[in-house]
Amino acid sequence: HHAPIFLLKLVHPEGAWLFCLTCLFFPVLSGPASRQFSTFSFSVEPSDTLAVRGSPALLNCSVYSDIPAKVRWKKDGTFLSLASDDRRQILPDGSLLISSVMHSKHNKPDEGIYQCIASIDSLGMIISRSARLSVAGMPRFSGQPEASSVFLGDSQVLSCEVNPDLVAFIRWEHDKEPVLLDQRVFTLPSGALVISNATEEDAGLYRCVLENAGPTKTSEEAELTILPEFKFLKQPGPVSRVAGDSVLLPCVVTGYPAAYVRWMLDDQPVLGGGSLQIFNLTEEDAGMYRCLAENMNDSIEAQAELTVQVPPQFLKRPVSTFAHEATDIVFECEVTGSPAPTIKWVKNGDSVIPSDYFRIMKEQNLQVQGLVKSDEGFYQCLAENEAGNIQATAQLVILDQGSGGGPTPSAPRDVVASLVSTRFIKLTWRLPLEPHGDDISYSVYYSLEGAKRERRVNTSRPGEMQVTIQNLKPDTKYAFRVVAHNKHGPGESSTLLKVATQAEVQVPGPAPNFQAVVVSPSSVSLSWDKPLTGNGEIQSYKLYYMEKGLDNEKDVEVSGLSYTMTGLKKFTDYSFRVVAYNKHGPGVSTEDVSVRTYSDVPGAPPQNMTVEVLNSKSLMIRWQPPPPDAQNGEVTGYKIRYRKGARKSEVSEITAGNQLSQLIDGLQRGTEYTVRVSAITVNGTGPATDWTTAETFESDLDESRVPDVPGSLHVRPLVNSIVVSWSPPENQDIVVRGYIIGYGIGSPHAQTIKVDYKQRYYSIENLDPSSHYVITLKAFNNVGEGIPVYESAITRPQSDPDVDLYELFHPPYTPVPDPIPMMPPVGVQASVLSHDTIKVTWADNSLPKNQKITDARYYTVRWKTNIPANTKYKTANTTTLSHMVTGLKPNTLYEFSVMVTKGRKTSTWSMTAHGTTFEATPSSAPKDVTVVSKETRPRTIIVNWQPPSEANGKITGYIIYYSTDVNAEVHDWVIEPVVGNRLTHQIQDLTLDTTYYFKIQARNSKGMGPMSEAVHFRTPKGIHSKGVIGSGDNHILVIVIIVSVGAFTIIVVVVGAFLCTRRTSSQQKKKRAASKSTNGSHKYKGNSKDLKPPDLWIHHERLELKPIDKSPEPNPVMTDTPIPRTSQDITPVDGTMDPMLQRRNSYRGHESEDSMSTLAGRRGMRPKMMMPFDAQPPQQSVRNTPSTDLLPASAQQSCTTDHSETDVSYHSSAAEEESGYNPPTAHVRPTHPLKSFAVPAVPPHGTPYEGVALPSTPLLSQTGPHSVKTASIGTLGRTRTPMPVIVPNVSDGQESIKIHEDEGNYETDELSEEMAHLEGLMKDLNAITTA
Repeated sequence: HHAPIFLLKLVHPEGAWLFCLTCLFFPVLSGPASRQFSTFSFSVEPSDTLAVRGSPALLNCSVYSDIPAKVRWKKDGTFLSLASDDRRQILPDGSLLISSVMHSKHNKPDEGIYQCIASIDSLGMIISRSARLSVAGMPRFSGQPEASSVFLGDSQVLSCEVNPDLVAFIRWEHDKEPVLLDQRVFTLPSGALVISNATEEDAGLYRCVLENAGPTKTSEEAELTILPEFKFLKQPGPVSRVAGDSVLLPCVVTGYPAAYVRWMLDDQPVLGGGSLQIFNLTEEDAGMYRCLAENMNDSIEAQAELTVQVPPQFLKRPVSTFAHEATDIVFECEVTGSPAPTIKWVKNGDSVIPSDYFRIMKEQNLQVQGLVKSDEGFYQCLAENEAGNIQATAQLVILDQGSGGGPTPSAPRDVVASLVSTRFIKLTWRLPLEPHGDDISYSVYYSLEGAKRERRVNTSRPGEMQVTIQNLKPDTKYAFRVVAHNKHGPGESSTLLKVATQAEVQVPGPAPNFQAVVVSPSSVSLSWDKPLTGNGEIQSYKLYYMEKGLDNEKDVEVSGLSYTMTGLKKFTDYSFRVVAYNKHGPGVSTEDVSVRTYSDVPGAPPQNMTVEVLNSKSLMIRWQPPPPDAQNGEVTGYKIRYRKGARKSEVSEITAGNQLSQLIDGLQRGTEYTVRVSAITVNGTGPATDWTTAETFESDLDESRVPDVPGSLHVRPLVNSIVVSWSPPENQDIVVRGYIIGYGIGSPHAQTIKVDYKQRYYSIENLDPSSHYVITLKAFNNVGEGIPVYESAITRPQSDPDVDLYELFHPPYTPVPDPIPMMPPVGVQASVLSHDTIKVTWADNSLPKNQKITDARYYTVRWKTNIPANTKYKTANTTTLSHMVTGLKPNTLYEFSVMVTKGRKTSTWSMTAHGTTFEATPSSAPKDVTVVSKETRPRTIIVNWQPPSEANGKITGYIIYYSTDVNAEVHDWVIEPVVGNRLTHQIQDLTLDTTYYFKIQARNSKGMGPMSEAVHFRTPKGIHSKGVIGSGDNHILVIVIIVSVGAFTIIVVVVGAFLCTRRTSSQQKKKRAASKSTNGSHKYKGNSKDLKPPDLWIHHERLELKPIDKSPEPNPVMTDTPIPRTSQDITPVDGTMDPMLQRRNSYRGHESEDSMSTLAGRRGMRPKMMMPFDAQPPQQSVRNTPSTDLLPASAQQSCTTDHSETDVSYHSSAAEEESGYNPPTAHVRPTHPLKSFAVPAVPPHGTPYEGVALPSTPLLSQTGPHSVKTASIGTLGRTRTPMPVIVPNVSDGQESIKIHEDEGNYETDELSEEMAHLEGLMKDLNAITTA
């Protein structure tokens, strides 16, 4: 017996639950008899069905069994109840029939998963596979086939868009006949029809038919046209691969006839065939690949760039290093790879962040500045790109500063910053007090103020006691200290010196990372970063750009950090630069970045195309390249297409890029051909010329015999040449291929020359003067040479040197039939190549279309500049259609014209072309550099100069260099930039009593010119007063003070003089009277401290200054105010002057005390002095003035004065003019208040002095150290005619006058009495002056 075991297996294929019931029969022994297995299975199971809405659907199911089975159906896992269902019924064989499928958007009762279940009561139940019933919509087309065309041999796809459920019901018809499907014509799963390798028979009308899914539907008809040309089915695209990999560059071309495919790499041939596969890629395989396909009808090409990625590799690894603290070290890490690897540095596992002390140099190396102990560790260089990454490690060990054990130097002394610039500081110092050795070297340690990390710079050689610290930040404070070293080690450190660098110019620096990337043939993308230097917010950027070869730089204002420049010329070099602007103006420009825009297909056809019929079977095509601005790249070739008459089929030939003519042969006789030419670049073929028609000859010229004799031969002898001209043979039916010229002395067979059949002139050069030459000429063709014609000529003698030039420009009449005059060259262009070179090109319309010169013509180029206006023309001769003019001046406009000379004929000068040479760096230095100190500010100097004589462009600025060491390196000089074309500059805060050296350099857009010679200037020793009257800020206040003090001083002087007169003895009066008749001179005694104000004697007719000798007292009673040497400027004053003018002219400024010591020696012996007085006496009483200091001092001074006799009389200002002497201004030191009414010091004996008028008596009004204001008495009121004041001479041996011992102790009553007497005297004086 066999006992059945049923296993129920549940599987889930693609979302549908299926039950698999497997019966396994194992033989079982159950008693004496055995049971048989029952037959029960499905003979037919349901399958997935697509139904159409409204149409019937049938799901098959048939059971095979010995006993009839009961069949039921499940839908979506639930038994169907079909007892009362009219639409659905189970057929006798068990199949489920749905008579009319129902389906709508919201009601889908029939769509789902069905299963057939069969059961036998005594046996059991089995279930079938599940089947999906899908309902398609109503048949309709969502997209119709469209008319299309296909190249012969190409493939085409015709689409038919229907509901995806209805694709199975689609078939295609061609011209209403069913399409037979095979391997060439087949349908895609979407229902589209594919026609490959199209033939002429495939052309026609195609439509899509939808049937067996309800009513039959047909689509619209679409016409398929077969085209004769070809194209790419698959073309290469940009691809990137790692070195060592393989790559396939596809290039599949379809078309008829079959095309030949070849590959080019960067314009070099690689392989021929189809797609290109490269194994084991290397970096050399990278580049631009071009697939060129050609057949008899056309040529097409495609290009793709192959990028080969190379993993990073070390060219230089970082090396482990020992170093001392405060030094700088550099870890080098040089890496190569493609694309360029990025480098990152890691210290002890942590990324190194760039800072002031950790710097990434050249984007690779790591520099650590001012080492400290914590910098020790392991440094790793990590390089990475898209192809891989690598790393290398180095260790840094900081060594302790060792000592030899002996005495070390003490601290260097007097460390000072001798030069301070924006980015460097020069330090100097003196030898340590205890050097303890001879070979002393020094280290300078410096740091940012407050920073812990120091950097060290060593002197360059032992014993040097100065160093320049470079690369500092502007406007930053640094701390410096100096340590001396001897053989025992470092010594003591100097004390910290804190110095701040100067602030940099306020304008921005150059924008870093300025890059230009070409985006398309007419656009460039530019980007940059914000400038690192420059105070103030960046307001905008100005982007300058210029086409190479032109001189007109354009600009555009940009607000951000990037800009895309559009509208550029294709395949053209441009230079770009960026300038940042802030509130102070434009900053420093970036360096120029040059790029070339991408090439493109030519934008214009070739020019001047001509078709020349050579014979009955060939044409010669000639052309010129497209205009330069329309070539849009390098022309790699030309495509010539020609066809017979109006036929559509063309034949094409491709030439090289430098070939400007093509011979087309093998043509039919007497047939009309049309030809056109187009230019080719790597990007494709440009537009073609218009069709040009030419007809081949019916028959060719006769070449069965040699040509006839030439019609005529004429010769014109010159000194070293003979010009030969001829006419062709009279019989024009015989082919002439060219002419042969033979010549020689006495025989025509010494030399022979062949020329073209079109040529009619030739110049035989390099002949001997005064020689008899025989010349022969004959025509030739392929059969042979014709009959020659002979002529003889004697060359001119050497004695006529100008005959050649004269004959060429003034040729005698020669009867040669050539009536057409020479046309001047056309299209003259001047292309600027550099600052001194311009290339002049032109065309000659009298030449063939290919512009090939085959005769003896030559061209004369002339040029000149209009600056200066009388410049003469310069000329040069050439036999080509261009000439390079060199040796021009930079930044100069030149005009050019050309004429042609051919034999005895010349043309007029052509139209002029202009070109301005590029700018160049200035080739000479600024001139006339002078340095002067600024008045009142001895620490400030003014530098003046003139522009360089050879600026070679617009001067955009100057740089002033100055230093205390004329032999210092250039980078050690302090820099003062001057923006614009200013010719003066002020430099402040210099050190006093120091010699400085100055150089100036001019700058234009191209760079810096040479430096001027060094000019030296020594700053003054100290601060001196150099002010003048009226230089103060408040003139009115000064005038008021002058007038007030002047009035006060007059009263005090008069009182003092009066008191002195009362103490004079009669003996002194006699001495004074006797001295009036003496004309001897008075010797200047001692220094100016001995000078005292004069006494004042008033007579009826004159006012007299009384000479009184100095007091013999060793210590006279005086105030504490010192009375240094005093002198006043002497200036003529006209008594009729306006008071204000008189005051203004009475003083000329100040000089140093030293200059005054020589002033006295230059003046004469008898100065004249005018003293105008007012009618009204001063109102200020002496009683109102403090008497503690003033009166005793006044008495002491006025009674002890030692001065020369001075004759005071009226002199006009003409006296000064007579003398011709203009005395220098004198520096006036502050003096005692009562010495203001003073007489100028008399010079030493023997110095001549003639008629110099004195001013109205100056009054000292201010005793400050810097400025002295003076005024004359005449400014106190109305100006009167001055009275003569005579000061008599005093002999050297005159005794001093003894003054009363207690002259400084006046009683109050006595003083009152004196003042009353003084008032009476003043009234008398007023009466005299009024009269």
